[in-house]
Amino acid sequence: MSTRPGPVPPPPVPPAPRPADGRSPHGLRPLLPSPVQEVREPAFERYGVRLLLKRDDLIHPDIPGNKWRKLAPVLAEADSRTVVTFGGAWSNHLRATAAAGRLLGFPTVGVVRGEELAGRPLNASLARCRADGMRLVFISRARYRMKGDPRVGAELVAEAAGSGPARVVPEGGSDHAAVRACAVLGEELAALRETTPVAAVACGTGGTLAGLAAGLAPEQEAVGVAVLKGGFLGAEVAAHQRGAFGGPRGRWTVEDGFHHGGYARTSPELETFAAAFEERHGLALERAYVAKLLHGLASLTAGGRFRRGTAVAAVITGRPFPTA
Repeated sequence: MSTRPGPVPPPPVPPAPRPADGRSPHGLRPLLPSPVQEVREPAFERYGVRLLLKRDDLIHPDIPGNKWRKLAPVLAEADSRTVVTFGGAWSNHLRATAAAGRLLGFPTVGVVRGEELAGRPLNASLARCRADGMRLVFISRARYRMKGDPRVGAELVAEAAGSGPARVVPEGGSDHAAVRACAVLGEELAALRETTPVAAVACGTGGTLAGLAAGLAPEQEAVGVAVLKGGFLGAEVAAHQRGAFGGPRGRWTVEDGFHHGGYARTSPELETFAAAFEERHGLALERAYVAKLLHGLASLTAGGRFRRGTAVAAVITGRPFPTA
């Protein structure tokens, strides 16, 4: 019989933000280390592979999963500086940063891709950000693509934060400090080295995979399932490790064949898989990352990627968010 933790409902679009109370990050009581739950999933069991769920989605109700881990350095040094960060209209990272600012009392600014959005009603994700106190700055897609240029980036930060001090967090949160913070995820799973040789995570910018691999035991392997098309994530993960650790760390691979058309795209095959998984296990699957991870691992298992008797720990990085 499958372990059934009960449904994890998507969070509602929030009410007005609660006043900040000056608590430290430790006062927010994150659930760390996050629990590990084994489920009996036919797509894995028929090939003799065990599936474990690393429930990072339960770390904190407002800042779940790898977003908590990536924002840990920002939370630890939360002060009067404005945190400036970047993302698209449905960015999980923007929502997490806005929630962190509300909870710990620091100002946040989100630089949003798509100036055309400025004149439209806010979607549920951006409404959540604004309700949590984040100021939204909409810029053109062409200028957004140039944010990595030092001059353009400096201009954007100056426009967003004004003349005051700012803490800049990149898109997705994957700066060097965040990658090092994600190594703790690997260290938590390293405790399972005797029984769990593989740990897997969905990848957007590659920072979580870079840290996960660094924290695992030498005999363990980290597998990243890319949720964007383009085949660029391998180079990104390597660059993250050079910046955070000075060179390669751990054993890792990136699987590029399970993006289902690109970021936030889905497919009938993915929807069928996710709906069946949800029905069996009572766990709502976020589609942009988590469903693609589990579907990708099931496909890899069917293709013989993992030996019989292998246990795979899949990191559940977040929960669904309303899309309307």
